Amino acid sequence: MGKLKAAVLGATGMVGQIYLQLLSRHPWFELSAVTGKSNVGKKLVEAYRGKGWVPPEYADIEVLPTDPSKVDADVVFSSLPTPVAREVEPKFAEAGLPVVSDASAYRMAPDVPLIVPEINEDHLALIELQKRNRRWDGYIVTTPNCTTVGLVMPLKALHDAFTLRYVNAVSMQAVSGAGYAGVPSIAIMGNIIPYIDGEERKVIEEPRKILGTLKDGNIIPAEVSIDATCTRVPTLYGHLISVTAELERDFTIDRVVDSFSSFKGKPQLLELPTAPSRPIVVLTEDDRPQPRIDVEVGDVKGMSVSVGRIRKGVNERTLLFVTLSHNLIRGAAGIAILTAELLKVGGWLD
Repeated sequence: MGKLKAAVLGATGMVGQIYLQLLSRHPWFELSAVTGKSNVGKKLVEAYRGKGWVPPEYADIEVLPTDPSKVDADVVFSSLPTPVAREVEPKFAEAGLPVVSDASAYRMAPDVPLIVPEINEDHLALIELQKRNRRWDGYIVTTPNCTTVGLVMPLKALHDAFTLRYVNAVSMQAVSGAGYAGVPSIAIMGNIIPYIDGEERKVIEEPRKILGTLKDGNIIPAEVSIDATCTRVPTLYGHLISVTAELERDFTIDRVVDSFSSFKGKPQLLELPTAPSRPIVVLTEDDRPQPRIDVEVGDVKGMSVSVGRIRKGVNERTLLFVTLSHNLIRGAAGIAILTAELLKVGGWLD
């Protein structure tokens, strides 16, 4: 059986480059088309000049308009800016194409799955409801905000073991999360910016949907309160989050470490190509995780979340820890490809 054809919308951005690198060695998917806006008609090698590296086998692929009539694909990966995604992604779904989107445009729509493959693959059942509601032959499946991913995976492990009551998260997010031209160098060098527009709302709302329960075609959000402060720091890759969690049940640090270390999901059971064997890697050194050292930790580059500085707070049921994830791989292209692998084995790409 041949590989499935994959298109990347918005392929000339930073996340688009990661898609191409991951697809260039993927056993199930092969790149069939790329789209863009300002680079339409150019070869990828021209579009990337001065901005990044393109796998040699893709260098001469022409950048197409973001139009479903121009794209030949079995699955579409969207790394479009949210305003563009809101307009364009439904056109691809209407044309019968499965769309796996990094954009936030449809994440919180009631009939659109918001997926972390290790946590809530059962939410993919919303696809049938979505297709009926919207009269589409295709569909949209979304992945979370790049900061949400690194937070919600350890939260899931804790919620299953001890039940979460309240979470306070303070993120320190790399500049690559803002895109190639997202933060002026003069603004971020030697500085920390204590605000990222729209980010805190995503980090507050998205985990409750991901951790929620699917019942009768509706997702009942998890009953956990979340506060978030999102900051931009002058690191290149990796979003670091300092987390304070209040738990309903008593815990020991050993039991917490075990809940993180033993955390696995459907991708690990199925041994999917992009799935790390350990989705959460616990680091025991006092000063870890660090973005420069640990952002690519694990056996699948950039796909594991590292957790460290695990300790009790002043209150007996308060836990403190630090989590780190690669914002462009586990937080964007990598999780989307892993989600597509889950769709394939579930028959959703037939």
